[in-house]
This record gives sequence, C-alpha cells and structure tokens, in this order.
Amino acid sequence: MEIGILSPIKKPKEETVPQISMEVNGKAVKVEVAANALLVDVLRAQLSLTGSHVGCDTSQCGACVVHINGRSVKSCTTLAVQADGAKVTTIEGLSQGQNMHPVQAAFKEAHGLQCGFCTPGMVMAATDLLSRNANPTEAEIRSFLKGNICRCTGYHNIVKAVQIAAKSMSTKVAAE
Repeated sequence: MEIGILSPIKKPKEETVPQISMEVNGKAVKVEVAANALLVDVLRAQLSLTGSHVGCDTSQCGACVVHINGRSVKSCTTLAVQADGAKVTTIEGLSQGQNMHPVQAAFKEAHGLQCGFCTPGMVMAATDLLSRNANPTEAEIRSFLKGNICRCTGYHNIVKAVQIAAKSMSTKVAAE
C-alpha cells in the first residue's frame, strides 16, 4: 500500500468551473476556482488552511497530503475540481478542539518530527494507514510512508510514533 498520487475522484470538466462544493473539515464550503487550480492552493490561499505544505509541486515529498473521502492524496497534484462533492480533511481537521488525534499525540510523544515541515503530511498518511491496517508491522509502516520525505529525522521516530498511535487506537477501541 502507498499513498495514491492522483486517484480519480471526479473527472475534471473541460470548461472553467466557477464554483465547487465540498465538505472541508466537517464544514460545507463553496469556493470559486479555475479549472486548473490545485487543491493545495485552494486550501491554503482561499480557505486559509495552511497546514498542508507545498514542498515540491511534483507529488514527491508528501508534505501536502490531505484526505479525500478518507483516503490520502497529494493535494499539490490534485485539481480542486476533483474534490467537488467530496469530504476533504486537512491536518487542521484531525483534532477535536484541544484534543489531538491519537496520531498527532503519538508524533508528539515519540518526537516524530524535527523541523515540522513534513509532519502534517506524515500524520495524514499515517492516519490513513491506520484506518486500513490497525496493527501494521514496521515494514508496512515504512512502505506506506515511502511517498513522504523527511530530511531531518531518519524516520525512526516517525515509525515509532505510528506504532504508538496504532497501540493507542487499538486500546481505545477495545475499551469502548
């Protein structure tokens, strides 16, 4: 498994799309976009959701990962029109108020970050992985995250954070 570079959600229309509708972090949003507008640019510039970073513009680094309908996509190579009618979750939408998502908490606990630039994409990718596989092996974690580049950490603490999150999330489910 790995993050899809560009999973077709909806085929982009040939003409300019004056407005798209989507649910972003649980809120209905309508926004005017050009037919060639990238999702990351719409999120950052028009919706002021700056947690998704632009690191490469070529779908190589993973700093821009968001969820569309629950699956990881690289928003720097996803057209905004492809998210029309979809549920989009950004790093800002993972926490519940002041309560961090278990993956965010695990990254903090394991110090799965240094400069933090890749962290939003890593957290979003890890969240997707754990929704598909509640107890991934170290090899599965490394394989799933291979589309996300971190130039600081050496990945050891990132993998450790995903393992901590998996354990925390499975303990939470068992308690319920």
